[in-house]
Amino acid sequence: MPSPSRLWIPAAITDLLLILVFAAIGRDAHSRGDIISGAFATAWPFLAGAAIAWGLTRAWRAPLVVWPSGVCIWIGTVLVGMILRAVTGQTVVLPFVLVALISLGALLLAYRTLATLLLRVSRKRQRRA
Repeated sequence: MPSPSRLWIPAAITDLLLILVFAAIGRDAHSRGDIISGAFATAWPFLAGAAIAWGLTRAWRAPLVVWPSGVCIWIGTVLVGMILRAVTGQTVVLPFVLVALISLGALLLAYRTLATLLLRVSRKRQRRA
């Protein structure tokens, strides 16, 4: 099984990509055009939130665990993202906050859950061999 020190980079990249996917889907759903550059404009507060959460929780030590790393990154991403959106004059309304909580929670926690399960299966197979 790979060590956490080797997993943090792919986990951080996956978080980045999933946050960009969230932003792109949202822009497309609202017919905002300019999906690629617009996704970055929409995503930057959430990316900053994720980076802050990674740093505060030292998630690189156990990047794929759902608790506490995944949950703290999810909540930090949404919390800081919404604060930064509000401070910069972007829309922050309750329906958007709820959609962001649900969507980013599903994205950021689901892949961690799947990765953890796959790593456990891999470890069991290695022990049998």
